[in-house]
Amino acid sequence: MRDYILTISCPDTTGIVYNVSKFLFDQQCNILDSAQFGDESTNLFFLRVHFSLPLESKLTEVELQANFAKVAEPFAMKYQFFDARVKPRVLLMVSKFGHCLNDLLFRWKSGQLPCEIPAIVSNHQDFALLAASYGVPFYHLPVKHEAKELQETQIRQIIEREKIDLVVLARYMQILSPELCRDMLGRVINIHHSFLPSFKGAKPYQQAFDRGVKLIGATAHYVTSDLDEGPIIEQDVARVDHSLTPEELTARGRDTECMVLARAVKWHCEHRVVLNGSKTVVFQ
Repeated sequence: MRDYILTISCPDTTGIVYNVSKFLFDQQCNILDSAQFGDESTNLFFLRVHFSLPLESKLTEVELQANFAKVAEPFAMKYQFFDARVKPRVLLMVSKFGHCLNDLLFRWKSGQLPCEIPAIVSNHQDFALLAASYGVPFYHLPVKHEAKELQETQIRQIIEREKIDLVVLARYMQILSPELCRDMLGRVINIHHSFLPSFKGAKPYQQAFDRGVKLIGATAHYVTSDLDEGPIIEQDVARVDHSLTPEELTARGRDTECMVLARAVKWHCEHRVVLNGSKTVVFQ
C-alpha cells in the first residue's frame, strides 16, 4: 500500500467531509485515520486524512493532486498531500545550551522522530563532537554584527542544498531576519524557556483563547518576525516548590523544554499541525 496524508483548511460549510470521502473512494483509496475540527470563532474547518492507495493503482501523486483540485475549488480549500513514506528533512540550529539538541538527536537515532537530520548549524563550536558522534554534518557559522547577513545567506544555502523541510531552533539564541521568517513561514519551530504569551491588560482569558494557548510552561511555537509571538504548537508545565535550588529548577525546566520541543517536531513531521491564523490546530 502507498500511504498519504491530506490536510485541508477552508471556510466551514456542509458537504466537506462527504466530498473528500467520496473523492478518496472514487480513487480506490482506503481511509486509515481521519480527524476534523470546526473553529466557530473563525468559521474555518480543518481536516487531516491518512489514507492508502492499493499497490496496483496506477494513480500518481501528481495525478492525485490534480484530480483533487476539482473537489477543492468549490470549497476554497487550502490543501496539501504528503507521502507518508517520505520523512521530512530537518535542520537543527543551536547555540550554547545543548539539552534540546542532544534530546532530539537521541530520539531521531532511536527511531522516535520520523525525520531525517542532514545538518546541524551553530554560531559556536561547542557541539561539534556531539554532532560527529551521531554522524551529522556540523556547520560552525559564527555571527558577527557586521556580517550577520552573510551568515544568514550561508544558512539559506544549507537549507536549499539539503532540501530542508523544517528548521528547528533548539535553543539557538539568535534572531532570524524578517525575510527568512517570511520565506519559511510555518517551517521554523522555536522552543521558548518560559510559557508564552504573557497576557497584559483587559480580558486575559480572551487573549489566551485568541492566541490558542495550550498549557503553561515551556512553549514550542512557529517563528514569525514578531519575536516569540508565533503560533503556539505545544506547551507543558513544570511544577516547582521552595525546596529546589536554582540549579535544580533549571534542570527541571530544561527537561520540560526537551519534551515540549520533541512533541512539536514529531507532530509537525507527521503533518498533524495546521496553521489557523495566529494559532494552530494540532490533530493528535
